[in-house]
Amino acid sequence: MDKSAESKVTLDLHGKNQYQARTALDAALRRSKGVYRIHVIHGCHRGTALRDMIREDYANDPRVLRLQADGDSATDLILRELF
Repeated sequence: MDKSAESKVTLDLHGKNQYQARTALDAALRRSKGVYRIHVIHGCHRGTALRDMIREDYANDPRVLRLQADGDSATDLILRELF
């Protein structure tokens, strides 16, 4: 997980199964104080299981304001609006 100065976190889930991806994403959400966006790279060349899991399971998560698709290989979890 990479945290930059503007409080955006990038989480690369390549090579993880759904359980590992969910565990990593939940940990990132727990540590998300001050973060406005988690950029989740899930890939798409070996299937869409991670993409589908993220977009279905976290769409209604109370910690997530909204989801923003970044093509087929990444999804942004918007935690708060940056004004």
